[in-house]
Amino acid sequence: MRNQDIIRKADLALSDLSSGGGLLNPEQTDRFIRVLMDTPTILQSVRTVAMAGPEMKINKIGFGSRILRPGVSATALQDSDRVKPDLSQIVLNTKEVMAEIHIPYDVLEDNIEGGNVGGALQEGAGGMHQTIVDMIAERASVDLEELGILGDTASGDSYLALCDGYLKMINTNVVNAGTTYSKDVCKAAVKAMPAKYLRNRAVLQHFVSVNNETEMRDTYANRIGALGDSNVQGALPLYVYGSKVTGAPLMPAANSIFTNPLNLIFGIQRKIMIEYTKDITKRVFIIVLTTRVAFQVEQNDAAVKVTGIS
Repeated sequence: MRNQDIIRKADLALSDLSSGGGLLNPEQTDRFIRVLMDTPTILQSVRTVAMAGPEMKINKIGFGSRILRPGVSATALQDSDRVKPDLSQIVLNTKEVMAEIHIPYDVLEDNIEGGNVGGALQEGAGGMHQTIVDMIAERASVDLEELGILGDTASGDSYLALCDGYLKMINTNVVNAGTTYSKDVCKAAVKAMPAKYLRNRAVLQHFVSVNNETEMRDTYANRIGALGDSNVQGALPLYVYGSKVTGAPLMPAANSIFTNPLNLIFGIQRKIMIEYTKDITKRVFIIVLTTRVAFQVEQNDAAVKVTGIS
């Protein structure tokens, strides 16, 4: 058979396949493309405290001023020269937060990832059920960081009004930047921190918005040499005046926090609990997530809040 005949037969076969509907449909993935979410940054590094009840008191002790006096032979100090330690407490009060998601039976059964109503009530049932549960947990962690940073009992947002967050509570050392984020803003924050907390600068961090961290990297990228190249091409940790600059997606662009992350407390009375049930009359599968949490700053004067970043 001539080559032309072979090609012609192939053309006819392909034509028949196409007209008969035998071609494969456009390829479909069997998994949802998950919409990316912000990632908690601050809550991954703060001090987490497990609470057995709705309220916990954390005791503090220290000497805030000079305790030494001139000594005189065989003479006790005057009453006015005697000192005692400073005793104080911080209080954690938890607030309950919850999420409720309803999924109709048919949505669970007919989606591209599969799944069934019966199996959905079992942990690790797979399919769309597992996708939704995983994404609920991811979203909840983001929302908890939002409350921890932006919480304000005077807020018009009912969720953020549950409690005061770190930005609201830090009020002893406040710097008004009045300019774009730069090393000068970092320097002002460092200078506003009492010297006693600067003994180990490596444990302190500047928590800033992601855009402001990018601006700082851009400043370094303009330098000639290895430092400039690494900030253009790589993603190495960024340090300014001995402390790390960390981009936190939920930090407002106008603010930053400079402190030891362990100075920020995240209290958990009830770990994140995910429960399942059905409403057989409405034919919906129900997922409920609850937790009880609290936020506090252990030592207010060991943190600096920067405002007015333009």
